[in-house]
Amino acid sequence: MTAQHFDVIIVGAGLSGIGSACHIARECPDKSLAILERRERMGGTWDLFRYPGIRSDSDMTSFGFNFKPWFSEKVLAKGPDIRQYVVDTAEEYGIKDKVHFGLKITNADWNSQQQLWTLTATHEPSGQTQTFTCNFFNNCTGYFNYDKGYQPEFEGTEDFKGQIVHPQYWPEDLDYSGKKVAIIGSGATAVTLLPAMAKTAAHVTMLQRSPTYIMALPDTDKIAMLMEKFLPKSWVFKITRKRNILIQRGIYLASMRWPNLMRRFFLKQASKQLDSASDMRNFTPNYSPWEQRLCAAPDGDFFESLKAGNASVMTDRIERFTEQGIVTISGKTIDADIVVTATGLELQMMGGLEMRIDGKLTQLSEKMTYKSIMIQDIPNFTWIFGYTNAPWTLKCDIAGRYLCRLIKHMDANNLKVATPKDLYSNGVDTGVLDDFTPGYIQRAKHLMPRQGKSGPWKIEMHYGKDKKMLLDGPIVDGVMHFDGAIASTSEIEANTLSPAA
Repeated sequence: MTAQHFDVIIVGAGLSGIGSACHIARECPDKSLAILERRERMGGTWDLFRYPGIRSDSDMTSFGFNFKPWFSEKVLAKGPDIRQYVVDTAEEYGIKDKVHFGLKITNADWNSQQQLWTLTATHEPSGQTQTFTCNFFNNCTGYFNYDKGYQPEFEGTEDFKGQIVHPQYWPEDLDYSGKKVAIIGSGATAVTLLPAMAKTAAHVTMLQRSPTYIMALPDTDKIAMLMEKFLPKSWVFKITRKRNILIQRGIYLASMRWPNLMRRFFLKQASKQLDSASDMRNFTPNYSPWEQRLCAAPDGDFFESLKAGNASVMTDRIERFTEQGIVTISGKTIDADIVVTATGLELQMMGGLEMRIDGKLTQLSEKMTYKSIMIQDIPNFTWIFGYTNAPWTLKCDIAGRYLCRLIKHMDANNLKVATPKDLYSNGVDTGVLDDFTPGYIQRAKHLMPRQGKSGPWKIEMHYGKDKKMLLDGPIVDGVMHFDGAIASTSEIEANTLSPAA
């Protein structure tokens, strides 16, 4: 079987994959490029999830790519709009025709003699095996298992006469109008589902083991709308994007520095949104702010549904399912026609593919990340993993630009292989997300790459620091290994190319 060869192969046609591809198309137009996508459509997460009200908790201005401004009076990005934005971006930058659909990548093998990656894929519609080779491999498959969401085992589910639905597999024909709905969970999905379903359901009950921080945000940006009357749209975008990024970063840093103060702030904001009959124990988390993501409620829709009587929140644990619904450990009952298990994701690295270097299987949990986008000892490979405390696409943008810097630098110096090497024993037994406490992360900490004591091996989750490191820091840093030998700064640094604007 003849393998198709490309200079760069990207796996995944979601936000990360399309964003990376656009950077390569713009900054390295001489490079041949292919995107391998398992599904039959672009959009990734935003094509897979179709539950009511699906949206991002990030504002559109900072959630969109820096090179393609997203203009909208709405603040929070809705799922269908994000999906269309990905498609529109691909079309505008000539990426759409480079996507190969229906391909599940099973193996990625690096051959040091050939200095090539070989990717083995199954074309799922036909069952045929296809092979691709490339010089650079960019994995943009996200971090969760598309085939399987997290579904805890609850006693008595076989007795329940209603319907049990996981948000990852939402039935298109599900009719919940006039029905009693129970949502299990308290994360962003549950907070989104409750007001969306409460519009037509008889009643929606959100059953949570523990509360989360929920903050009401205006769903229209009146300041940006006012600026548009006097300033060009491009100026308004830049100003608004910078403002929103600084606000997001400021809230996160304040939460890390003064957790008790920010805890009181978030709880006070939630209290203002609720009526006097609400029990604040249902909205008082047992963790500090930003140990998990902050949930947003556009125009306070979550709280409005509670005040209207269309929905309620209960903090308890499930003892068992019954024919009519759920019985909790405290003896309370929740009658339900439909139970939605918003119980989270099942984390999966690299889309589940097996990666080998010269025939030897590589375990990511034994490797450190380099500048948070490459992996120790893995040649010509980048891995796009976004922020947990800021819009995912901020990392996509700067990671894609760094990849272009690296490729240009290697071309200018006739270098073929770039491999991050730990020469000074920086490794520590700390995963890249050990301090982030959502259940889906804690359940899979053992699968995540490691991080180091300092320098490019340490994960900061800090957009400003990462931007400076990836876009302004030297390519030759004493850590990156080129063509089998550490290239000296004096030999190469003069040819280091700066990032495209």
